[in-house]
Amino acid sequence: MKIAITIIVALIVGAAIGVYGLAPGSQQAMQNTTGDTADAADAASLGAPVRFKLAGPFPASLIQLGTLGIRFAGLIDTVSGGNIQFKYFEPGALVPTLEIFDAVSTGAVDAGWSGSGFWAGKVPSLQFFTAVPFGPEAGEYLAWMEFGGGRQLFEEIYAPHNIHPIHCGLISPEGSGWFRNEIKSVDDLRGLKMRFFGLGGKVVEKLGVSAQLLAPGDIFPALELGTIDAAEFSMPAIDLDLGFHQIAKHYYFPGWHQPASLLELIINKERWESLSARQQALIEMACGDSIRWGITEGEAIQFGALKELQSLGVTLHRWSPEILAAFESAWQEVVAEETAKDADFKRVWESLSAFREDYKLWREYGYLR
Repeated sequence: MKIAITIIVALIVGAAIGVYGLAPGSQQAMQNTTGDTADAADAASLGAPVRFKLAGPFPASLIQLGTLGIRFAGLIDTVSGGNIQFKYFEPGALVPTLEIFDAVSTGAVDAGWSGSGFWAGKVPSLQFFTAVPFGPEAGEYLAWMEFGGGRQLFEEIYAPHNIHPIHCGLISPEGSGWFRNEIKSVDDLRGLKMRFFGLGGKVVEKLGVSAQLLAPGDIFPALELGTIDAAEFSMPAIDLDLGFHQIAKHYYFPGWHQPASLLELIINKERWESLSARQQALIEMACGDSIRWGITEGEAIQFGALKELQSLGVTLHRWSPEILAAFESAWQEVVAEETAKDADFKRVWESLSAFREDYKLWREYGYLR
């Protein structure tokens, strides 16, 4: 009996020594081992590490348009613990800007950071997913995308091209254009050669402008050389960065053609579908945060840019009601023509229009106007 008791006591003491009596730091080592095991299990459930080459149409240093892409790449690296990495490539480093769509479609490039309006010549309906002339501002735009059917259409229209799209940034209203001379009437627009983006380009063509879609890096040289007479590109902080004020001193507002602008991350569809559900969710979450950052940063930096532009001799103008009415009338003509010849264009326009008709009640009662 004494022997049995002695054995039991020895086992208890041994166990106690094993837990409490080891060398200093041994408990921490055991905890670390447990933590490492959990981390390894977490990494395994996340999926195999993935690396994406991300073709950018904007210089990485360009405020918002480029810096949002760099921020997204850094954020997804951090939140995934390095499991998901995007490397942002400067314009033309992988493919020319206007060839990003085809490169992502074929898988020659993993992903692109862009605005769907760049693909107007390939898929006209995609232009609705960057900006809409006389269209929704940020809140209404996102509401349609997430709760009004916009996102489903966005993905459906890209799918036949082997591309999965995610909106990954949203920026403030744009300026309406840079002109060498003051525009006092619609007649002053006739005959101008102007860089213009998206659906707004078709609108100004109705008023006698020769609209050209140029990649961002080609705009300043074209304006400087006189290849174009005028240009629109983006918001004041971005336009200031690109130096258009050095050539044209008349800057017009409001940006009727882009009251809000969405940026997109397009990923080769086969690569997207090869990701785990957690990897896909992390990318979606990082893009959601990029939208938050984009709109808040954009709203915070415009007034400083406008003050600086004024100090550099730029005259800020608001379009007259008559000219704005002419733009809006021309937009209605464009919509009628495009919906008549393109089924997807019609489908998206009808979806957006129906949502806006319903939203109008909330806008009228919920907001100061």
